[in-house]
Amino acid sequence: MKYGITRKNKTLKYGSLKNKDVDVKNKIRSVGIAGAGTMGAGIAQVCALAGYRVVLFDINSTMLDTARQSIDASFQKLVSSGKLVQSAYENARDAISFSSVLPDMKADLLLEAIVEKPEPKIELFKKLIDINGPGSIYATNTSSIPITQIAAQLPLPENVVGIHFFNPAQIMKLVEVIKGAKTRPETVDLARQFVSTLGKEPVIAADSPGFIVNRIARLYYVESLKIMEEGVADYTVIDKIMESSGFRMGPFRLMDLIGVDTNYSVTESQYKLFNFEPRFRPSRIQKQKVDAGLHGKKTGEGFYKYE
Repeated sequence: MKYGITRKNKTLKYGSLKNKDVDVKNKIRSVGIAGAGTMGAGIAQVCALAGYRVVLFDINSTMLDTARQSIDASFQKLVSSGKLVQSAYENARDAISFSSVLPDMKADLLLEAIVEKPEPKIELFKKLIDINGPGSIYATNTSSIPITQIAAQLPLPENVVGIHFFNPAQIMKLVEVIKGAKTRPETVDLARQFVSTLGKEPVIAADSPGFIVNRIARLYYVESLKIMEEGVADYTVIDKIMESSGFRMGPFRLMDLIGVDTNYSVTESQYKLFNFEPRFRPSRIQKQKVDAGLHGKKTGEGFYKYE
């Protein structure tokens, strides 16, 4: 099966692998994704374009409808811009099924992209393991929770791995692959190969709170919020300065894109996991936004207002 993303009269194909990695698609043919938010929908889109059969699950049928529309709109935008041929669009669209029934989540690789709290993730994985058994890989898209903490509560810790995409998943190239204390090396290697077939750049990270990117990036958000709290400058000025300094997005625009609630949850998690290290202290301003339901672009307002 060929994938028709085209650019400058060249056809770029997903799934270009080194010779030693050619067996990945014999072992992973289907992907189940739990959580139809922005991240889950983006991952579903990427997997479908790479030729995988995808089940996107969410208990909220409205979220599934929104995800379906979002994915299709993204595909059509690629077609209209000449970056995706019509046949590839149709194949990718037809490769994704949407379900609010958990037993439909039968796949070779199960990936969760739900709320950033360990308890819901653990409960979900227990159910997925009951459905799929030892023949599947169980991947978490957690931004900050140690993989070992999740896997330790599960019957198949050797099959649990971190596959951390960045938002928006359909654009960002980097993906962190994280090994838990009991994760089999074969599971990690297969996860790495899988990420490569998506046209992404896998980076192996050690299992520590925040891994690599979020541990560094957390200070980008936290210090910006502290500057705002202290009245040194408001969020628009901080964003403008950071963007003028070479950052593609200022911290407040980026929080709105990621989700103010999601960003706060990651900060809160990392603060606790680092034994309440002051440099990771969550912001009361950000907490107020979360409590008010001002979660960024997805709700129409965060630090900025959106139509």
